[in-house]
Amino acid sequence: MTAAAGWATRKTGRRPRIMLLGSGMRANVIPEAERMRPLIEQHVEIVLTDFEIKEDLSHVEADFAIVLGGDGSILRAARQMRGRQLPVLGVNLGKLGFLADVSPDELHQVLSAVASGDCRIDEHLMFNCSVHRGDKVLAEQLGLNETVITAGPPHSILTVQLYVDAVLVTTYSCDGLIIATPVGSTAYNLSAGGPIIRKTLQAFVITPVSPHTLTMRPVVDTASRVYEMVVPDPNEGTAVMVDGRLVAHLTAADRVRVERAEQKFQMIELKGQNYYRTLRDKLGWAGNLFKS
Repeated sequence: MTAAAGWATRKTGRRPRIMLLGSGMRANVIPEAERMRPLIEQHVEIVLTDFEIKEDLSHVEADFAIVLGGDGSILRAARQMRGRQLPVLGVNLGKLGFLADVSPDELHQVLSAVASGDCRIDEHLMFNCSVHRGDKVLAEQLGLNETVITAGPPHSILTVQLYVDAVLVTTYSCDGLIIATPVGSTAYNLSAGGPIIRKTLQAFVITPVSPHTLTMRPVVDTASRVYEMVVPDPNEGTAVMVDGRLVAHLTAADRVRVERAEQKFQMIELKGQNYYRTLRDKLGWAGNLFKS
């Protein structure tokens, strides 16, 4: 959808209201925020600043968020916004940055376009991960990138059963299992040999980590299904992680459920941005192997 559905068509005569977010633990975030703040305030009104990652952002009255840092900072912002996801503009202060795609030098021009509504808002799949033991829900977490079953110490190979819509699909022998969204397909899933999925698709990719059987390949399926994982003989440290954060340690009695969330992650995209150009630039696909 376009920003015309939001701040751009509000005939209030005011500038858009924004949250300025990032991790103050990164050495360059706060100095860059101080340097860029006068520029940002030329275009928008800053109603909240949080560099300690402690605010509940779900109750803040704002039009969108500017996140300084990398993709990890954007994941944290999405988690802080909880059930009320606002559009995000990511300013890349890191290295790769698939989500944080705007450089500090581009921010003035970009923010002028965004504040005037000359942009679009793309919605992306989010998921709920919950851990069940019998009829009890032990833990729940909203996520954007992936759910991971990780072996943990003593790091012996795991047996992981995968169920789709309560039907047993297969049993993996592996070091772990990833269920990733399209946004998360360029994160841990990509490192584990999984496919890249266009960010706007409504699908999950299931990728085993170092499977013992070579025929166990990544699988892509619709997001309308319910995915469950059981580890019948876990290690002492076997756990479930969501977007890099521990959700729960697992026992043989636990069932990990992943399903599409009602919330959608909203990313501000500018005119001229192109999905394949981003992949080409970020992954180094522009090289010519045959160039002398």
